[in-house]
Amino acid sequence: MGRLRETDFLQGFLQQTGVNGGALLLSGEPGVGKTALLDATADAARAAGTTVLRMTAAEFEAEVSFAGLNQALFPLVDEFSVLGDEHAGALRAALGFEASLAPDLLLLSNAVTLLLRRVAARAPLLLVIDDLPWLDRASAAVLSFVARRLIGSRAGLLAAFRTGSAGYFDGSGLPEFALRALDSEASALLLAERFPDLDSQVRARVLSTAQGNPLALLELPHALRESRHDPAQPVPRILPLNQRLQRLFADRVVALPPTTRTLLLTAALESTGDLNVLRAASGAGYRLDDLAPAEQDQLVLLEAASHKVAFRHPLIRSAVVAESTSAERRRVHRALAEVLHDDLERRAWHLGEATVQPDEEVAALLQEAARRVRGRGDYQAVIALLCRAADLSPTPRARTSRLAEAAYIGAEGLAETKSTTELLQGVRQSDGQAAASLNYASAAALQLLDADGHVDTAHRLLVGALEAWPNPTDPHDGELIAGLCTLALVCLVGGRAELWHAFHAATDRLEPEPPEIMTLATGLFAADPVRTGVALLPTLEARLASIHHETDPNVVQDVAASAIYPDRLAEVREPLWRSIRQGRAGGPGRRRIVALMDVCFDDFVRGDWDEAGELAAEGLAVCEEFGGRFFSFYFRYHQALLAAVQGRFETSRALADQMIGWAGPRGVGMAQTYARHALVLAHHGEGDFEAAYHRATEISPAGTLASHVPHSLWVALELVEAAVRTDRGTEAEEHVCALRESGSSALSPRLAMREAAAAALVAGDEAPELFARALSMPRIDEWPFETAKVRLLYGERLRRSRATNEAKVQLTQALGAFEKLGAAPWAARAERELRAAGQATRAPSGAQGVAALTPQELEIAHLAASGMTNKEIGERLFISPRTVSSHLYQIFPKLGITKRAALRDAIGSGEN
Repeated sequence: MGRLRETDFLQGFLQQTGVNGGALLLSGEPGVGKTALLDATADAARAAGTTVLRMTAAEFEAEVSFAGLNQALFPLVDEFSVLGDEHAGALRAALGFEASLAPDLLLLSNAVTLLLRRVAARAPLLLVIDDLPWLDRASAAVLSFVARRLIGSRAGLLAAFRTGSAGYFDGSGLPEFALRALDSEASALLLAERFPDLDSQVRARVLSTAQGNPLALLELPHALRESRHDPAQPVPRILPLNQRLQRLFADRVVALPPTTRTLLLTAALESTGDLNVLRAASGAGYRLDDLAPAEQDQLVLLEAASHKVAFRHPLIRSAVVAESTSAERRRVHRALAEVLHDDLERRAWHLGEATVQPDEEVAALLQEAARRVRGRGDYQAVIALLCRAADLSPTPRARTSRLAEAAYIGAEGLAETKSTTELLQGVRQSDGQAAASLNYASAAALQLLDADGHVDTAHRLLVGALEAWPNPTDPHDGELIAGLCTLALVCLVGGRAELWHAFHAATDRLEPEPPEIMTLATGLFAADPVRTGVALLPTLEARLASIHHETDPNVVQDVAASAIYPDRLAEVREPLWRSIRQGRAGGPGRRRIVALMDVCFDDFVRGDWDEAGELAAEGLAVCEEFGGRFFSFYFRYHQALLAAVQGRFETSRALADQMIGWAGPRGVGMAQTYARHALVLAHHGEGDFEAAYHRATEISPAGTLASHVPHSLWVALELVEAAVRTDRGTEAEEHVCALRESGSSALSPRLAMREAAAAALVAGDEAPELFARALSMPRIDEWPFETAKVRLLYGERLRRSRATNEAKVQLTQALGAFEKLGAAPWAARAERELRAAGQATRAPSGAQGVAALTPQELEIAHLAASGMTNKEIGERLFISPRTVSSHLYQIFPKLGITKRAALRDAIGSGEN
């Protein structure tokens, strides 16, 4: 009634999806008619030959992983066989049909997408989801992914949710249709048709109270019948409409026979509506015929074809549970646990809800289910399961242990900071043994970092817990290994060699040896790859060979970290993007942050600077969103790097200074090192080699590669060049010797190229040979900026030795690479060298050059042309002389000049 526009719109959506697929979200206030429109659309789809999958999310299973997906895909179980073994296995594992490791979320999402597309290839398919806000997190992540990938198929997704809350489902960017209340005319017609005997006063009160809400229009007259002879009695307005309507449903539920109510409660708590499960869980004395009173009262619908029962409206399910006693709910949960004995996660959840007294067996089962769910990254569900396990733990020690594990998982996965804080507080209050729990120490240390705490405090906390650990030698002790990994992270961000002593002492105690993946990640990335990395390259090679088949995202991230300094990140990009896409679809925040960090690194060295900039901005936003602001420095570092190489020196310095100022009081040496790396590049770009030398030697003194500071490898060439240009020949030679003696060139052809170029800078007649050796390294095309810098250095050396033709070849190639990258300062330097070698460049002329200047650059150019010094210009414009120098460094190539004296001719001498 009054829904012609809406039904026409949905019919159009149905026709479109039957041809080209798609998704639509239907929103509206409670009771406005979303379910009725879903029913009508589903009926129309079936009549047109469309396969309809129908599911209704339940508040009571919002914490049960894949409860929604199980309900939606159960009718397609026989279709799993059309998929490959990997996809079919992921579906069976997620739906609990076989006991196996939790499937990778992206693999499962792709499997569901492929399944729906395959089924839709035979006939159009429509997946209808009601009450979307109660969809469990894991199902929501998968279906959010699927909804965006149905275009081009004949599969559609139609979901309804209450206005303002789509729950865990990410509806951003998906089309939404807002369902409004009925207008006054349609409301009056609906009421007159359904309740023709209402007197005028009651009718007016119903219309006034319902305000166009169809469900209220249909239900309020039942409540008003008792007061029909007392028109002055007002309809209660205290409760919100959805609660008032639930009360009306509750009255009807209470009036049902006890057997019917028991069956309804079982259906409400089981959620899938499977009549076979319902019958088995109800036990002797109950028949499905007992549902007839509820069916006659239009509270439920029995679907003979699918052998399921469905509640006519989600509020009915809520009313059924609300009107049951806790004893009744526990009895039903226990019965369902018995029936679902092959489904670990659902059985554990039901047993957890059924148990009141401490029970170690149930607590252990909940803990096991939590660890399985953790593999899917559903941290909130994991925490809920562990907290329930803690509640049911019979001893304070067991309760403390499980709460500490929940706190660690929350902190490690960047779950809500408040919940982690509360969990840690719960651990402290449980008994006096909190400090002896490594999970507690790990969670507290991670929270300290995320709360901008001091690195040394987190370090002392973890070292104390490790020293007190009763069995420090077992490499299979998950809590011990988690504590060691957290300590490694703290040492890494601390960026000081002395922090690592306790870590190495702890890992030396492990027998027979530490886990391989831990040794790999610390030896090639976190600790001291300069000295330990080369020996681990065969292990990395083996891991990279199988990385695309790796389902554990933690292993993927450890292998990716191990691949950074050997320059093998390109081989881990797809698994890393998997974590990024999962994160964007609602997956774990920390995994997404770490994956974004790694891809930013790879983008920078490979010259994909546009993507690096986009991902750095995304990383900052994710850090803010998930409360992981501590790691924001990583993305500011990438922004500072990009600003430096693109010639935005003021921006680069501002970001680096911000990092150093933040990191100093907190002891975050890693952030200071990264900031100084950006400053080294910025000073090189400006031509300020004195400043570049000082910043590079702050990272690693000349003549040595600082212990446990792997970035010393990434500034070694710049340090040597700055030393040579500032007449520090002895220091330059000592640093080249340190590079050679380290053997670090074996880590990567890029590092080998940089080492050979550094050696060439301090060499005599053999310099051309060394430069040629540098440029003959394999894979150098993968690192265009580094290769172009080496060509620039080679070309400069050739020009100074009067080998101008050879110099032009190297400089021309360098210039082309710099221009393609957008490395303006280095492009300008290459142009100057080419002009000095006698080759004309594409220098701008006259008005074109002036037009290329920014207003501030034009003002500085006029002042410089008038004869003012940099200091005088700085005082005039309230900027530093170094900033003036930086601007002039940018102005000269824009005007096609190389000397200050040429400014007058290029732009005129008048002051601005």
